[in-house]
Amino acid sequence: MVANENPLSQRYTTKSHTPATMPQSIPHLRKTKTSSQLIVNGKPFLMLAAELHNSSLSNAEYMRTVWPNMKAMNINTLLGSVTWEMIEPVEGIFNFSELDRVILDARSHDVHLVLLWFGSFKNALSTYAPSWVKKDVKRFPRVHVSETGAVTRTEELVSPFNRQAWEADAKAFATLMRHLKDVDAAYGTVVMIQVENETGLLGDSRDRSKIANKLYKEAVPEKVIQHLQSQSRSLHPEFRKRFPSFQTLTAGVATWEEAFGKGADADEMFMADAFSKYVGKVAEAGKKEYPIPLYTNVWLNFDDPTQLDLQGLPTTVGGGATAGVYPSGGAIGRTMDLWKFNAPALDFISPDLYFHDYEEVCRQYTHQDQPLFIPEQRRDEKGTRRVWLAYGSYAALGCSPFGIDSELAKDAAVTRHYGLLSSISKILLEKQASSPEDVMGFYFDELSETKTERTWVRTFGEFEVTIARAFVFGKAGPGSGLIIHQGAGKFLLVGWGFNVSFKSTKPSATFTGILHAEEKIVGEDGNLRTARVMNGDETRSGEFFIMPNEDPDYGGFPIAVTIPARTMIAECTAYSVEEEEEDL
Repeated sequence: MVANENPLSQRYTTKSHTPATMPQSIPHLRKTKTSSQLIVNGKPFLMLAAELHNSSLSNAEYMRTVWPNMKAMNINTLLGSVTWEMIEPVEGIFNFSELDRVILDARSHDVHLVLLWFGSFKNALSTYAPSWVKKDVKRFPRVHVSETGAVTRTEELVSPFNRQAWEADAKAFATLMRHLKDVDAAYGTVVMIQVENETGLLGDSRDRSKIANKLYKEAVPEKVIQHLQSQSRSLHPEFRKRFPSFQTLTAGVATWEEAFGKGADADEMFMADAFSKYVGKVAEAGKKEYPIPLYTNVWLNFDDPTQLDLQGLPTTVGGGATAGVYPSGGAIGRTMDLWKFNAPALDFISPDLYFHDYEEVCRQYTHQDQPLFIPEQRRDEKGTRRVWLAYGSYAALGCSPFGIDSELAKDAAVTRHYGLLSSISKILLEKQASSPEDVMGFYFDELSETKTERTWVRTFGEFEVTIARAFVFGKAGPGSGLIIHQGAGKFLLVGWGFNVSFKSTKPSATFTGILHAEEKIVGEDGNLRTARVMNGDETRSGEFFIMPNEDPDYGGFPIAVTIPARTMIAECTAYSVEEEEEDL
């Protein structure tokens, strides 16, 4: 039953709507060469996203103070939570009134939503479950963990081994999805749903309850081992690295410890099996009602702390190196294939990426060509400049700096980055779909923030392209952007704070240079038109093309050689010559 106060909804039973009645234009994923694109209202859509604080979307009146600021940041998609405790405070009675007001306001501001379902699990706890779930430990038993001295502690975490718990969560989530279909399918305001949040167990590597102890001693489900063995060549590298002897197991016989080794590894795989089945059941119930894209997110772990990007912060912020310090059973690299098998209703799995090596995580979470979406990341300049790598090199559906509503547009890093990305989104989406190998994103941190200076090198067609930090006489600044190979040595350059140089891959080439360069402006139709023709100082007389920062440091040099950035978009054509002996 749905509460009468809902402005958009009507009373209805839990009977499912037939898929045949669904509009063809609902948000969905369309497969590309190496990934997928999000299709909204029949067209590819690049999410320039950000995530609200946890409680923000619970109140439409508060959100009315937020929408204008989000628009000023050039954000087109907001992530915000819809919680089980709020929509079903009394079992069987649903209230979507506040959510409907939020959806209407988002639609009026032309902002799309990714709703985060905080059901049974949020940050490895069950704090968003309704009170009737929390209080009834007979019907919804808890997870128990072991403390020093053989003391067992009860967690505020619903047991993933309990069928009644996932059935109640799945019923609530299905009701939400059916409601979204009723009120939003014709509009596509809500484009995706995150199912639960950073699932897993903290405080121990596995549940120590009686039911968990009993199941742990049993054989790994036969179908799990058979599936993983059948996919041996395409399993995630982290799984193959951790479990090199997995192919020798006998399906239906090996216990968790026999399959994965005694200790935390076996415990983690055991919990991953339980949590992924639970979340899979919830996702499946929702997808039957309204099959828009579904995903779940991950609290990342680390094996090697030297790979973290901490900037002086303590190692603990990196997520944890031991199962239970980070949520045991979440969809990290080595458990990802198990999650994908047990929860096929999820379209992809996404990393919350704050302090890890950004590119390495992008690689790990494009496993088996699943689309990349980063639902949480840093909102500061250092974090935001990394989105160019995700959008450019990894064809990301979107990136989402967290806690965006407590920042003003004039101070927010995303304002500038998303403004430029929005202007070239049509061009980028076309390339992501047709030839993603022709796009490369990159970034340069402040010199004080980086351990070693990096150049980005890739071969496109007949040219090796090198991206380096922009030349200035004074102190070089940060930078970020992407390049798009348009064929025949022509490149689109987008961003600031970098140089582009070219080297012919032809062994017989005796010279490589810049043939022609133009500053570009994006018109209202999304197409490019020429502004200034660039040469001389802007190309270092053909040596490399400079995409400067807005305020280059001249270092006291009296001649302003490097011009400030203006449109931050340029087109550059490289060429080479091949001379014979008589030409030398």
